[in-house]
Amino acid sequence: MTEAEGPAAGGWNERIIAEFRANAGYVRWSSEEEFAAGRPVPPRLPGFEERGLPLILVHHIGAKTGRERISPLFFQPVGDGWAVFGTNGGSPRHPVWYHNLMANPRTTAEVGAERVEVTARLAEGVERERLWAKEVALVPRFAEFEAASGRQVPVVVLEPADRP
Repeated sequence: MTEAEGPAAGGWNERIIAEFRANAGYVRWSSEEEFAAGRPVPPRLPGFEERGLPLILVHHIGAKTGRERISPLFFQPVGDGWAVFGTNGGSPRHPVWYHNLMANPRTTAEVGAERVEVTARLAEGVERERLWAKEVALVPRFAEFEAASGRQVPVVVLEPADRP
């Protein structure tokens, strides 16, 4: 059994996951009230008004519980993989999915209509700075989250597991 994980996981993540799967990886937020209630704030990117924003669903195994969880995340393509960003909405703590991926890096990601076996690794140094700068240019609020958190936001690269 899997369970959705993330901000106010109650029914919100389930709705995001269902919409993701029904729309080949694209999701629209329904209201500013959701943002005010602590939900992630999506970037206002030109061209995504009609279809919604592309997300990635990252499956991860709980480091303590051993239960599979699913987190919908913003992503950035990186070669044949994807980078995800542990902003956790500006919280001083890293997100649960980050801890879980570091403990159990082999997992599955849903990208568009595909499920891909991936291996997670932490981007560091120049690679991390390059990916972070590109993401902050797209989503300036992420820089605010990092400043508010008092920590460096982890950048995790998900690489297809069949890579040599």
